Amino acid sequence: MTEVTKEQVLETLKTVRGPDLEHSIVELGMVSDVFISDGKVYFSITVPAERAKELEPMRLAAERVIKEMPGVKGALVALTADKKAAANAPAARPAPQADHSHHGHSHAPQQPPPHTAKIGVPGIGAIIAVASGKGGVGKSTTAVNLALGLLANGLRVGILDADIYGPSMPRLLKISGRPTQIDGRIINPMENYGLKVMSMGFLVDEETAMIWRGPMVQSALLQMLREVAWGELDVLVVDMPPGTGDAQLTMAQQVPLAGAVIVSTPQDLALIDARKGLNMFRKVEVPVLGIVENMSYFVAPDTGTRYDIFGHGGARKEAERIGVPFLGEVPLTMNIRETSDAGTPLVASDPNGIVAGIYRAIAARVWEQVGQKPQRAAPAIVFE
Repeated sequence: MTEVTKEQVLETLKTVRGPDLEHSIVELGMVSDVFISDGKVYFSITVPAERAKELEPMRLAAERVIKEMPGVKGALVALTADKKAAANAPAARPAPQADHSHHGHSHAPQQPPPHTAKIGVPGIGAIIAVASGKGGVGKSTTAVNLALGLLANGLRVGILDADIYGPSMPRLLKISGRPTQIDGRIINPMENYGLKVMSMGFLVDEETAMIWRGPMVQSALLQMLREVAWGELDVLVVDMPPGTGDAQLTMAQQVPLAGAVIVSTPQDLALIDARKGLNMFRKVEVPVLGIVENMSYFVAPDTGTRYDIFGHGGARKEAERIGVPFLGEVPLTMNIRETSDAGTPLVASDPNGIVAGIYRAIAARVWEQVGQKPQRAAPAIVFE
């Protein structure tokens, strides 16, 4: 079977008319970069923010014609609203109903319409984000062991790997292969150690370079969240990418997060970055459930001598300073590194060990905080 090319995709999309009914969405410059991997086609269509709902049939038409192409196994097409592009696009002009629906206040409505509220995921009781201000602090290892700790404490748990550019859950949980689909659209999550798991790492080859811009990252994240057959879960843990970019804002602004767990190491430089992540969640009114100090100390296995390699207690002091719970200290141990590399996380492979007990205690504190935090409505953004 011959591989589909970007040129063929764009040529096919020339059959899909834009909102002016005279030109195609390609001619109007509404189609983003096209990304193709393993027979699946990904792209977005830029439309004026206020017309996103009205133009949903156009998105469906584009998705349908691409799925009908020989050699295409599936398609992910999203409507995105880029204010700059939308202001200049011909798509913004012709709309028989537009004058009645948004006349005089299309640029910055004071009160967002009801459909901009955060939409939950059916079957999932609470969604928790695990985040850090920078990479290299052990966030993903913490996320997977936190999820397993919640599972060990009697909850039904899933984990979503939200790092599009550097997914780590396939390796951390020793899962390979491709997920199956229901009716060509809904994805069955992968599973190991009792956790339901979804990651971009299951959809593209490990060595594939992801060069998506913000809209496609947003599209992929929301598909992995909302178009996955999670079933009934008490909690979904989201392993966020490091930093405060598109993926973090998408999750914080589009998803009804029960709260965020911030992971940091003790030293000042890591804490400076952790504060950025914490402040981002506060600005979008996502409760901070607490801070975990990872790599908190090292105990030499031969002598039992303790070393504070990265300092000690910085995250606890930061938590006290800003008034959020301190969730616990995770030591730096060879076992954590070895089991993570082997895809056998400590809470699963050594459930009665000291470190597994620390993770279970952190999980219990996180779940206690979830019970105390009210769900919040969403700040409005233009991505739909």
